[in-house]
Amino acid sequence: MSVHLVPSSTQVGQLDPKVLHDNSLLPPLPMELKPLPRHLKYAYLDIEQQLPEDKLLDVLRQYKKVIEWKLSDLPGINPSICMHKILMEDEIKPIRKQQRRLNPTILDVVKKEVTKLLAVGIIYPISSSQWVSLVQVVPKKSGMIVMKNQHNELVPMRIQNSWRVYINYRKLNQATRKDHFPLPFID
Repeated sequence: MSVHLVPSSTQVGQLDPKVLHDNSLLPPLPMELKPLPRHLKYAYLDIEQQLPEDKLLDVLRQYKKVIEWKLSDLPGINPSICMHKILMEDEIKPIRKQQRRLNPTILDVVKKEVTKLLAVGIIYPISSSQWVSLVQVVPKKSGMIVMKNQHNELVPMRIQNSWRVYINYRKLNQATRKDHFPLPFID
């Protein structure tokens, strides 16, 4: 049986105080455990929750401060040390795409993702931007189940239980200056 590891329940949902800004005190994020296949089970790394998962869990408990379990565990890089500059083509006007309306379910998914990224300091609010790209939401690949249809035939059905939020940067990529050197070969 395989083991799917999650951080301790006391750590999940707590925000790292060094990444929070003074005006952005948010409530802790709830723990979201996804349904696992039958051959997997969750194992918690707390000392109070004893599980018979021998040496692997012991090693993971010993080094759990080194492992990044959630977004707030990721160490931030100070922008004064490392800042990337996107070189734009000459005489390109900024592109501002109008955001499309989202249905309530998808809107909740986007709000939740933006709140999570704001809380850990990966993104920050900006009042006016010259460039605006569309937010897209697509279903993540998830499990399959087999159900019977009207003709009593077994039909595979996809289970939809999670979404992927991304930003469509195609117009921005078209306006950037291309690299004049080839990428190295992998081999």
